[in-house]
Amino acid sequence: MTYVVAHVNNAMLYPGLALGAIVSRASRISGGMFAAAASAVSSMVTVRQLGASLLPHIDDLRSVSETVAAAVADTANAEGLAGAKLGDIVQQVQDAMWQPEYRRIQAG
Repeated sequence: MTYVVAHVNNAMLYPGLALGAIVSRASRISGGMFAAAASAVSSMVTVRQLGASLLPHIDDLRSVSETVAAAVADTANAEGLAGAKLGDIVQQVQDAMWQPEYRRIQAG
């Protein structure tokens, strides 16, 4: 039997944590916001299959960051730490995410 072992680095949790704090304009990062971030990461995997990864695939990093950021902003709001008015949190997170747009290079 083959087991896929995932390794953790700062790519899965911290970018979304920071983005959620920025979008909500949180006055501080609380323990609840950390817990919401960790829960959001874990919600993106299915561990019912024997040997399944405990983390989302690295190819899904943008959606992981989006999911984490929305959970963090929502928690900041619920805890009274948000300085921003939050409506459609997912849309606000998407609007705040950097979108790579590159100029076309032409040989001259």
